[in-house]
Amino acid sequence: MAAAYGHLKALVVEDNPHMRAILRAILMGLGVSEVHEAPDGGRAFRALQRIEPDFVLTDLMMAPMDGIAFVHELRNSPQSPNPFLPVIMVSGHTERARILAARDAGVTEFVAKPITPKNLFLRIVEIVERPRPFVRGAGYFGPDRRRKNDAFYVGPWRREEDRARDLVEV
Repeated sequence: MAAAYGHLKALVVEDNPHMRAILRAILMGLGVSEVHEAPDGGRAFRALQRIEPDFVLTDLMMAPMDGIAFVHELRNSPQSPNPFLPVIMVSGHTERARILAARDAGVTEFVAKPITPKNLFLRIVEIVERPRPFVRGAGYFGPDRRRKNDAFYVGPWRREEDRARDLVEV
């Protein structure tokens, strides 16, 4: 990883200083060249005005601005310096409802705590090697939530290009 991803810069958003130190150590061990830190989503959003990370690693549960509110702000605020910035959410709260809320806010990848270097590395590979296109719809802007195209899916088509393709094929 050090050779392939040594140019990457990360922003770690985590309210627990011990967990921030662990995440920093893992990222540095994986070869990430620069790691910036913020203790909550509000400070992270302000930090993005000064630094240009290649991705964000954020916790879900923080105060006063949690990870989901931070991602929503990043994706939708007119003051966002980069609404396309990949976001990896890290959380011990892995209930389906929370994972879906993170996905629907625009999180790119999700890693469950306790975190391992291997799991984090695999998520970084996903955002670097296989970035997903971004989509804008009513109430959502972020990475495409569909992970694969199912050749056997029979509808309904929700995207303009899907409907246009369907009309051409008929």
